[in-house]
Amino acid sequence: MSFRWEEELEPEAELSVDERHGLGLGREFDTREDAESWLGESFEELADYGVSSVSLYEDDDLVYGPMSLAGEK
Repeated sequence: MSFRWEEELEPEAELSVDERHGLGLGREFDTREDAESWLGESFEELADYGVSSVSLYEDDDLVYGPMSLAGEK
């Protein structure tokens, strides 16, 4: 089992593959707690790059989301 975040961007935002990987998007986590901890540390930077919401997946199953990052900065 692995957990990962999938992002949705603001309409005007664009992320290159390098920016996406640099932000940690697409990273796989061993536990839900690790994934949620990472988001807690990273949400401001994600919002700064135009990520409007995120959804948490366990393998291919949606755990929850989309969860808005608006107003979190």
